[in-house]
Amino acid sequence: MINSENINNIYCDESCHLEHDNIPVMVLGAMSCNKIYRKKIFRDIANIKEKHGIGKNSEIKWCRISMNKINFYKEIIDYFFENDNLAFRGLVVRNKNLLDHEKYNQTHDEWYYKMYFRLLSRVINNNMRNDIYLDIKDTKGSSRRYKLQEVLSNSIYDFNKDIVYNIQAIDSRESSILQIVDLFIGALGYTNRDLKTSEAKLEIIRYIKEKTGYSLIKSTLPAENKFNIFVLPLDKKEHLSYE
Repeated sequence: MINSENINNIYCDESCHLEHDNIPVMVLGAMSCNKIYRKKIFRDIANIKEKHGIGKNSEIKWCRISMNKINFYKEIIDYFFENDNLAFRGLVVRNKNLLDHEKYNQTHDEWYYKMYFRLLSRVINNNMRNDIYLDIKDTKGSSRRYKLQEVLSNSIYDFNKDIVYNIQAIDSRESSILQIVDLFIGALGYTNRDLKTSEAKLEIIRYIKEKTGYSLIKSTLPAENKFNIFVLPLDKKEHLSYE
């Protein structure tokens, strides 16, 4: 049996990834942590919820941010940045409406797998077993998970799937780490769409910018390990294939 210390858990979520949703910005996000810290992180977040009078089964979600919960969400953000065992990577695709799949002989799903590869290429630890968890609401079922595992494994010559060991769909209610991914990709999407409909969400975005020193609309340096952002502008023809 493999030791938990040698397992890298990766929690993934996605926003506005459908081809014809009329939303110009797609965001993928991944949060990684060593499996041995998972239960402690869950307990810590449950304690933060209790401190702020929030039910332990209440989800951390971008769409639920409001001024009366602003201090709770700020403390969740503080917890992430103070916890050395958590790392986030976000991928932002702008101007999704410019995609021309026919021209580049690809389906939207094939392009989607390429984007997930771009997201996870810097998150997968080649020296560990990687267990990847996807939000069950945002997948098309087992066929998509198997295909994603195949693409990721083949890209690193992991033909026995010893590195990309498992990809599993879970309900976000089961994982407070996955819920933080929802929070961060929500902030990235809101910022890159230049939305201004909620003062509470704008305050959370300001807080994340303050904690990171980043604008959230530009890629970070590749060496950024804590809060890494990769922005694909889709504003030039050569970007459309993502080969």
